[in-house]
Amino acid sequence: MHIHRSRFLTLCVATALLLVGASAAAAAGADMVRVRGTVTSFSGNQLQVQSREGKPVTVTLKDGWKISAVAKAKVGDIKSGDYVGIASLPKAEGGDGALEVLILPPQLKGLGEGSYGWDLKPNSTMTNATVGDLVKSVDGSTVTMTYQGKEKKISVPNGTPVVTLAPATPADLTPGAVVFISAEKNADGSVVTGQVVVGKNGVVPPM
Repeated sequence: MHIHRSRFLTLCVATALLLVGASAAAAAGADMVRVRGTVTSFSGNQLQVQSREGKPVTVTLKDGWKISAVAKAKVGDIKSGDYVGIASLPKAEGGDGALEVLILPPQLKGLGEGSYGWDLKPNSTMTNATVGDLVKSVDGSTVTMTYQGKEKKISVPNGTPVVTLAPATPADLTPGAVVFISAEKNADGSVVTGQVVVGKNGVVPPM
């Protein structure tokens, strides 16, 4: 399916905003939650998800909501100057080790720049930054990330999931599809979002 470049860029922006810790919704009093799991059903503006914790979650989709997918990439695709988001964990021997890498389109450089707490795993961090350089070794690579006048080196072991953004449509939200959703949880417990990332062609959202 052909998607106009400007529309796809809009989808990319929406997806990238999922990786930004701050939200206008939080300022309005809603809590931010991230839903990771598989679709059980989708009808109208209601998306039913079985979360990774094994709990059913009903996600209400806002008017004009956006959807995008992830496509498989590799560490070798990362170049100096690229803008990437890397979820990582501190290593026992020091430094951080990547859990996953998302390569973002050049137009999104600077969006959500920084390093902040993430909930992929306990004590994990998400770093959105520009790649300074990438050094390869036998057991993986080390990426130097620069952001807000700071520098952070993150090792990327062989086998670490590396993805980039890809087009998707609501038709991809079939039962069993893997999704990643950053949403607002209101005081009444309802979960609402304007963006969904879905797995497609065997590639699942690793973030």
